[in-house]
Amino acid sequence: MRTLLTATFALLVSLASYASEVTIYTAKSIITMEPSQPRATAVAVQNGLIVGVGTEASLTPWVDRFGGKIDRQLDDMTVMPGFIDPHVHPSLPAILTQLPFLAPDDWSLPTGEFPGALTPEDYKSKLIALEANDADKSKPFGSWGYHELWHGHVRRAELDAWFGDRPVFIWQRSFHEVIFNTAALKHFGITQADAEAAHGEANWDEGHFWENGLFAVFRNLGYLIEPQNYMRGTQNFLEMAHQGGVTTAVDMGLGISSDPDVELRLLSGMMQQSNAPLRLIMTPIISKFMQAGKTPAQALEQVKRWQQTHTGQVSVRDHFKLMVDGAIFSALAQFKAPGYLDGHEGVWLTPEDALKEYAEVFWRAGFQLHAHSNGDAATERTLDLVESLLTDFPRQDHRFAIEHFAYATSDQAKRIKALGVIVSANPYYHYILSDSYGEHEIGPSRAEQMVRLGTLERLGVPFTLHSDTPMAPLRPLTLAWNASNRQTINGHLTGQNERVSLDAALRAITIDAAWAVGMETEIGSIAVGKKADFTVLAQDPYEVGASGLKEIEIRGTVFEGRFAPVN
Repeated sequence: MRTLLTATFALLVSLASYASEVTIYTAKSIITMEPSQPRATAVAVQNGLIVGVGTEASLTPWVDRFGGKIDRQLDDMTVMPGFIDPHVHPSLPAILTQLPFLAPDDWSLPTGEFPGALTPEDYKSKLIALEANDADKSKPFGSWGYHELWHGHVRRAELDAWFGDRPVFIWQRSFHEVIFNTAALKHFGITQADAEAAHGEANWDEGHFWENGLFAVFRNLGYLIEPQNYMRGTQNFLEMAHQGGVTTAVDMGLGISSDPDVELRLLSGMMQQSNAPLRLIMTPIISKFMQAGKTPAQALEQVKRWQQTHTGQVSVRDHFKLMVDGAIFSALAQFKAPGYLDGHEGVWLTPEDALKEYAEVFWRAGFQLHAHSNGDAATERTLDLVESLLTDFPRQDHRFAIEHFAYATSDQAKRIKALGVIVSANPYYHYILSDSYGEHEIGPSRAEQMVRLGTLERLGVPFTLHSDTPMAPLRPLTLAWNASNRQTINGHLTGQNERVSLDAALRAITIDAAWAVGMETEIGSIAVGKKADFTVLAQDPYEVGASGLKEIEIRGTVFEGRFAPVN
């Protein structure tokens, strides 16, 4: 036994001699998000992992042993764990940033600055100006960001009147609706039969296609996902993530706008080619398999194949996404009584029996399930599903996640706690929608309580914040500002009892986000053994306070030990 131990020790010493050099990053302050050691001024990195956290003096033995350097370029900055966005769709900005943005809110993108429009008159004049300034008149003109609550009723007739024979389409502020003029319908080969086959989710006369109706004709817009255009758009997404300080992003809809295998191949190639300081976790989605006529068992088999072939910077792990109700931006979320003010109803995106069948197969396979759920009726259906799964197939630490959480009742929050469910919320909904939804859609009593995160914090329910970009800017500090201030686009402070603490908001984009996607042993805090992912800030968010979070400048990121400044 002693001989074996001696040989093992000799092997370890031999291997250690080949270990790479150590880099010690020093900073004004390092916020670790580790309660036992909340602050430091130096962190040692080797082979992309953190090997020490403390002071420069306490970490120099690492350099003495393995060689390396002290890197002081972050000396006047604050370092946090790399920000995590647990719900993005890389394909959406890859497609939509090919178009000019014209939304209610302002957008700053790698492609330019796009001021918002808050009135129908402003929207019309700006849209006409954007089309007039479009250099290539040989192709269709499109814009993203239209919303009827701000921009008035714009359909096929209005677009025909404004643009004549030029093919023009406008993408609604969500990804879930597109409106075409007559010339665009003809150009893209979209027919009345396509609209009639959309099962009530299209209006041919108005040139309006939404939810499954949109996805049925999305193939007609194929030029947006041609490899050259798609890769250029993907670079925009990668720049947006880097500028926001994001080092890990979780896609919540693999192949949502293209063939999943093609998307995986293009993303993997693009990440490698650009040396992007970011990892992507890709999540298969129920709707893609249902559209292809796949059974749940066939879907699971396909996902396992993707897991075997994609394990690097773009990977597929044990996550699966369910779709419950429609988009909140489209007023198609499902609400319990009293419902919408005008009496219309939302949509169910997946039949309840199919939802349960897919959920059972992936639940029993040990996957973490994520349910796109916006309204309180959808939350109720989701929680009923979780209760059924736990009754029939008990599981510990399942981390079933409600995604978006636009509106839920306080009683549902208690049930979320009891069932061990977690929440991945978009706090930007309250910022941009609550004022207009209070007036036009669900009344102020419910609209002011959208994204009820303060209740979750008081109950001790784990939650994280996501952008679902471009539903919100890909800037975690902006999301933290939304959650901890609850100020609307009009400057109103509503639902103030649903604010979260500054610490909870910052945890929700770091360590709690890591826990919410099952990666807490790898990322989320600055601790020995974790990946050396950091976000570098010009100011300390705990000193700036909740009111100033969104103004903090991102200076760069460190991804697996490699510093990448924001230019």
